[in-house]
Amino acid sequence: MATLGSPVPDPFSPGTLWCLRHSLNAYSRPRGAGLATQVAAGRHLRVLDRDGPRLRVRLLEDGYPCWLEPQELAPVAFPAGLPWLPRLDRVTIAARLEAVLAFAYEARQRPNHYLWGGTLGPDFDCSGLVQAAHAASGIWLPRDAYLQERFCRPVAVRVGETRLLEPGDLIFFGTPRRCTHVGLHLGGGRYLHSSGRDHGRNGIGIDDLNPRNSDPVASHYRAELRGAGRVMHSHDGSPLPP
Repeated sequence: MATLGSPVPDPFSPGTLWCLRHSLNAYSRPRGAGLATQVAAGRHLRVLDRDGPRLRVRLLEDGYPCWLEPQELAPVAFPAGLPWLPRLDRVTIAARLEAVLAFAYEARQRPNHYLWGGTLGPDFDCSGLVQAAHAASGIWLPRDAYLQERFCRPVAVRVGETRLLEPGDLIFFGTPRRCTHVGLHLGGGRYLHSSGRDHGRNGIGIDDLNPRNSDPVASHYRAELRGAGRVMHSHDGSPLPP
């Protein structure tokens, strides 16, 4: 028990585990307004340390590091143990892909805009939509597009050559050095994705890899095609390399 004049213990000390009653925004750095992701109610986190005015934490379902405002966390967090994260295999995941695709289709039907860091909806970023669609069926993936690319088993794909792709595969786009965008394959080279304002639809839309499609959004991403991947297992919560 603290005595008069002694410092009040910090409940968010390094190593403590918490679960959220309500959703929170999480940030990409110790200071500033840059949204990194959104943390849904029911998710678990471990406090790593206090970095400036914010807490540096790791989200346990996907191993994602980010920063939280302590004053925002305090009213919505309660102490918790490690979450139970079953490592789903491909057979189990394949049986749930119809529901994953249904989530994505439904998200497209709601009014939405592209939101960097968005995972809660109706506004998503590209990898946030992919992660949320899988998480709704109990399949945890890494948070960012480049991490999702590393996580998947590669599937051969080229512009106009999509026969090896299956519905539910992920299609990756970007530069030769880094994946910067991801879409959810629907079948026949068509993919659903949340894209931004500059080269996209400022929200969720459907495009394809057909080389005869002259739509400017489809053409832009087709030129940035990196590859595709298949989700073979669910994330176990361990940190992924940067």
